[in-house]
Amino acid sequence: MHIRLRFLRVFLCCSLFAGAIIPAQSHPIPDLPVFGFFENNGSANIILEIDPRAFSKDPEAEPFLTFTSFKEMNASVRQGLLQEGKNLVEQSLQVRMRSQDWFLPNFDFQFNEKSDDENNETIILIRAFAELSRERNDTYQIRSLGTSSLDLIFTNQINGIPHRRVNVLFPGEESFVLNLPTLKNDQVEINEQMESSSNYDYDKSGSKHIKSTFLSFARQGFLHVLPWGLDHILFVLGIFLLSRKWKPLVLQVSTFTLAHTITLGLATLGWVSVPSSIVEPIIAASITFVALENIFFPKYRTRRLLLVFFFGLIHGLGFAGALSDLNLDPSVLFVSLVGFNLGVEGGQLAVVLLSLAGVFPFRNEEAYRKRIVIPLSVAIAGVGIYWTIERILG
Repeated sequence: MHIRLRFLRVFLCCSLFAGAIIPAQSHPIPDLPVFGFFENNGSANIILEIDPRAFSKDPEAEPFLTFTSFKEMNASVRQGLLQEGKNLVEQSLQVRMRSQDWFLPNFDFQFNEKSDDENNETIILIRAFAELSRERNDTYQIRSLGTSSLDLIFTNQINGIPHRRVNVLFPGEESFVLNLPTLKNDQVEINEQMESSSNYDYDKSGSKHIKSTFLSFARQGFLHVLPWGLDHILFVLGIFLLSRKWKPLVLQVSTFTLAHTITLGLATLGWVSVPSSIVEPIIAASITFVALENIFFPKYRTRRLLLVFFFGLIHGLGFAGALSDLNLDPSVLFVSLVGFNLGVEGGQLAVVLLSLAGVFPFRNEEAYRKRIVIPLSVAIAGVGIYWTIERILG
């Protein structure tokens, strides 16, 4: 009885301390999509969709701006949001055409309604629109400024058809160069200097498009785990702490991978939709469950795989938001989905390998469990409980 009370005190202290110092992260705020629209008649427009949560110091914890909340805002608050959107764009983006140097287009900022099917409500985004001055032989390119707080998604439509190549740009990076004359079937010769550039879009076979899009989203998937996905990291650590033996470890990780691959694909394709208000608390609770199992059920059992599979399905729904809002063409979406998922697996594998390296000095299993497994599992479970309560209460 004394031991149980002592354990309970330690557990509660760890819960409160860990929850107080670690923010209740869900998955990162959606990136800033930069949509380009080009037509044979010379029309060239750019549209940005800005989530007002991006203005918060802790955007992951910030709720969506709903239509109901928006109606209650006075004019000065609304104008302030538009100004913040303008400031964000100025800090994040520049554009270059062949006929011009890097510049910031003259955007018009307005509020735009968007249906949120997951939560059955209408949310408000800031829509930035700019019309570009385009010459016959122009190219089009964007860059993400080093001062940007968001990643940019470079995606385009040519005559209403989505282009097959999509870039995810991190701060300080440039997109590939979109050759507009070639895309509208003008017979314009591509000079050798541009053709030798790794950024230039001249590969008509499509293999370069696929590779570029795949690698771009694979990198984003990796970062959605390490270092951005703290809740995902803690869940993988919880899996790892049950056993260092290869069979239980491989079976658990493989089961988790299969599960979140299924729901990531289904949710991204729009075939499954579950409100984030349900998904995020369950993700937090999953961290607590696996950690407590490590303490009270230290032996590997088959039912552990069922638990990991179920929670893997939920984690996949948590990742899906990174792709589902981009409205990509099905062919591009498939490549993006595969790349993003493999990036997630890479981040997950990195967590496991780093964990193995960290506990390698502990050869004695009894000492390892006493000094590593129990304390870390208590701390992880405590964080999970704190996050679960916080996400339920909103």
